[in-house]
Amino acid sequence: MLGLSRARVEADRWIAFRSHFGIESFYCRPGIEGAHEKGGVEGQIGYFRRNHFTPVPEVDSLAELNELVDQWDLHDGRRRIGSRPRTIDEYFEVERPLLMPLPEEPFETGRLFTPRVDRYSQIAVRTNRYSVPVRLIGKRVRVVLHASHLVVYDRNVEVARHERLIAKGGCRLDLDHYLEALIRKPGAFPGATALEQARSAGKFTPVHDAWWAAAVKAHGDTAGTRALIEVLLLARHLPHEHMVAGLAMALRAGALTADAVALEARKIAQAEDEPAGTPGAGTVTFLHEWRLAHLPPDTRPLPSVTHYDQLLQRRRASGGEHREGEAQ
Repeated sequence: MLGLSRARVEADRWIAFRSHFGIESFYCRPGIEGAHEKGGVEGQIGYFRRNHFTPVPEVDSLAELNELVDQWDLHDGRRRIGSRPRTIDEYFEVERPLLMPLPEEPFETGRLFTPRVDRYSQIAVRTNRYSVPVRLIGKRVRVVLHASHLVVYDRNVEVARHERLIAKGGCRLDLDHYLEALIRKPGAFPGATALEQARSAGKFTPVHDAWWAAAVKAHGDTAGTRALIEVLLLARHLPHEHMVAGLAMALRAGALTADAVALEARKIAQAEDEPAGTPGAGTVTFLHEWRLAHLPPDTRPLPSVTHYDQLLQRRRASGGEHREGEAQ
């Protein structure tokens, strides 16, 4: 190992990282001979671990842990090491002008993959599978894998984003990715794995189920399920909470069409956008009333019936002459 060149020993990602930031590598001697070369660095790492990671903090996500680390780091900047006269932050301010400026563009820390989308509209990344929109079946996509999530791109457009699976052999599906296929085959919707995952994640709520059951009762299995899928397609353009509230309003009113749900959801969104106390806020009930309320003022002059009055006068005069001729 020691006889190999540095380019063979270094990992490709490390080479890209230090090239991006302009870092010059310096390697300490291994074993006892080099133990004194970076004792200060190792000592501070041990201090941070003993004071902040003992006991191990309990968090719900990696993002929450990173936020805690940032807070601890800021707090440590205000302490003094030993009997030194300045804090860590004060020493850093002295050193800051001597440092090289950071690059304008951030360094991409994620791992890049280019899998092909299979016939189930899924891609394999490491040992797990993730869904993408059905229109991408058979195409190659670009995946950037991060520590806690992954992003899928079709060329340069983001088409999917998933929380990363930790265990091996897992599968994460997004119901929205399959809607175009399910609307053609609504019979496959009730047993879809993506639907069960959406329920577990709280995206498909009991309100969705209640509206779906009422739509099926009113329109039949196929038409009722297709109406629900149309509602889910509308959710791409409206916030989730507005769609759920719109479903609840439509269910109470017995309005079991996607258009009715969209109207109720937009009314709720409009009521939230308008400031409190605005005249007429939240009072619009029907679509035509909403349109009339938002029409610009009509500045045209009122129509005149003068020409019709002249016609009536001529008709009366000709009628009188006709009666006089009959009398003679």
